[in-house]
Amino acid sequence: MSRNYKFHNPEGLYFISFAVVGWLDVFTRNEYKNLFLESLEFCQKNKGLEIHAWCIMTNHVHLVFRSINGQNPELLVGDLKRFTSRSIVKSIQENPKESRREFLLDFFKKEAEKSSNVNHYQFWRHDNRPIELWSNKVIQQKIDYVHKNPVEEGLVYKAEDYVYSSAIDYSGQKGLIDEVVIFRMFDV
Repeated sequence: MSRNYKFHNPEGLYFISFAVVGWLDVFTRNEYKNLFLESLEFCQKNKGLEIHAWCIMTNHVHLVFRSINGQNPELLVGDLKRFTSRSIVKSIQENPKESRREFLLDFFKKEAEKSSNVNHYQFWRHDNRPIELWSNKVIQQKIDYVHKNPVEEGLVYKAEDYVYSSAIDYSGQKGLIDEVVIFRMFDV
């Protein structure tokens, strides 16, 4: 893996994206998005996750974050992915409305068989591609990218109208996550 895609600075601000295996559209159901949000909030309160921007798309997630309180950002992201993988797979197994249950679980099981470090189901792709954000200009570019993703996909006309994103917080209103740290040019 390229040196550009590793967590080198434990106190750095990072842009990260991670996707569901096979780029499957799991997050078309709000209950799965809400499980991911609960995990983000848990990591904020208990693991030192400081969120500056976020967006949950149908098959991937974007975050601009910093690890605080001495937490290793790689371990923090690993914990988040492990926990959300288990909770979302369990929810798929138990969801009587999930018409794709058998297909999704079979796909996750086959992906797990390809990996030496996954036991039952692999939900997330292994690649994270963290990029440390080193200047105000780059930070703003990545936050704009995160927020414009639903617009580019044709889900909404205005970024702040997409519920599962921090764009609403940046428009001066209250979003779904309690503690989003709004980036201001002088913050760096």
